[in-house]
Amino acid sequence: MSDFDLRINSDLRADEYAEQYQKDGPKGGMVRINNIFPDDVAEAIYTVLAKQTPWHMVYANAEGAHKYYRPEEWRALGPEKQRAIHQQVQQQARDGFSYLYYCYPMIDALVDGLDPEWPLHALTEYLNSDEMRDFVKTVSGEPSVVKLDAQASLYTPGHFLNTHTDHGDNSERRAAYVLSFCKDWRADWGGELLFLDEKDNVEVGFTPNFNSLTMFRVPRTHIVTQVASFAGGPRLSIVGWLRDDPK
Repeated sequence: MSDFDLRINSDLRADEYAEQYQKDGPKGGMVRINNIFPDDVAEAIYTVLAKQTPWHMVYANAEGAHKYYRPEEWRALGPEKQRAIHQQVQQQARDGFSYLYYCYPMIDALVDGLDPEWPLHALTEYLNSDEMRDFVKTVSGEPSVVKLDAQASLYTPGHFLNTHTDHGDNSERRAAYVLSFCKDWRADWGGELLFLDEKDNVEVGFTPNFNSLTMFRVPRTHIVTQVASFAGGPRLSIVGWLRDDPK
């Protein structure tokens, strides 16, 4: 991404969004910031996600473990095995935690030197720059944050992420974030980020949109609803957590 400068929109004031984030009630501990990047930056990120990303399939296997397939590995399974995985994941989702979507593991790819020509490696680094870290630390009121992890995600019809809390294995997650790059998304296409109360009633939710940053305090029960069979575009985002474990 050397043809433009990665930067947050200069009109944004982190302290103003911090006031909203710190409010009490169902909408407390969360905020959506629209137009997080200047237009040229947002369009360039969208182009890479939509046209230049080698998407991995990820899902919860029968033991509930995180299972990745690189693009060539997923294709090599063939249609019959792929259908069997889809059926297994949907059966799990009826009674417990499950998920199915495409992703690109941004942090792992950068650290391990995978796909060295992928343009968004620069964005992975920018998410951990002083500028971005200072901005999200101010908004969230979490001064202990030392890094942001990141993965790109693509949801197509049938994909979902059901009820979970993002608690983390070692309570190292201070907040979750979603950078959304969905153009002309309609609410009836699904893929909505919904927050639930202790009785599984929906308290508040966000429809995918373009060029926004959504942040919320974790752990908190939430879901990404299944994308409808008639959805007219890709649900593209970059997601991760604000973490305070070592760099």
